[in-house]
Amino acid sequence: MIKVRNLTFKAGKRNLVDNLSFDVKKGELLAVLGANGAGKTTLMKLLCRDIKPDQGEVFINDKAITAYSLTDLAKTRAVLQQHNTLSVSFLVEELVMMGRYVHFDQQPGLHDHEVLKQVMIETGITHLAGRDYNTLSGGEQQRVQLARVIAQIYDNPNACLFLDEPTNGLDLQYQQQIMVLARSMADRGYTVICILHDINFASRFADQIIMLKNGKKVADGTPLSVINTGNIELTFNIKVKLMASEDYDCPLVFPAAAASPHMQGM
Repeated sequence: MIKVRNLTFKAGKRNLVDNLSFDVKKGELLAVLGANGAGKTTLMKLLCRDIKPDQGEVFINDKAITAYSLTDLAKTRAVLQQHNTLSVSFLVEELVMMGRYVHFDQQPGLHDHEVLKQVMIETGITHLAGRDYNTLSGGEQQRVQLARVIAQIYDNPNACLFLDEPTNGLDLQYQQQIMVLARSMADRGYTVICILHDINFASRFADQIIMLKNGKKVADGTPLSVINTGNIELTFNIKVKLMASEDYDCPLVFPAAAASPHMQGM
């Protein structure tokens, strides 16, 4: 579904993304892990064609993303950005319908309204339809934005969903809801790439994990093969302990020690 080959992006003399290659199959959820500054968001922008690589190429359905028209690309991949602030007020149902703009010229048709209704049901926001988006909590806003991007690719079973830190700043309940929705999209056959900070969420919900450091791949594989103390220490510069769990195939990850003295009180 998605093929990345020798992808490199430079900022001055520094490689923010350094010769990355990987594949993501249809129906898989790939989690990208790494510390701040590892190159995760730059990689996401390259995958979405928001920026051009200095080297390499990204393919969706065996077609280079540079060969897609803007309209066809919008129908093939949808992106949930890290920040989604609005200066103008919209009702929730109006905002979700924005995801359908690429599918009609002037006014949404019957099918667009059917998609709107179904997506709002699936994301659990039907009761928010008439609310002003700016009056919602952060978790509710994130679910509305996710509904919008799902509506954008709802008609295309071969589409890709890109999520840039979708759980950032949310409480545990909303983090869980967002990741369950992301997992359900993969289970329905969509290809999902998700940037995460939480290793345990990645272990639980992802089929594949890539760990990045300084734009380079540290590890790439299933959660069971990737989540170990060596990879985590190399990627995040922190010692951890692993605890077996009866509920998950992978161990749970915990910091091995308290923060260093100069970090305390921050």
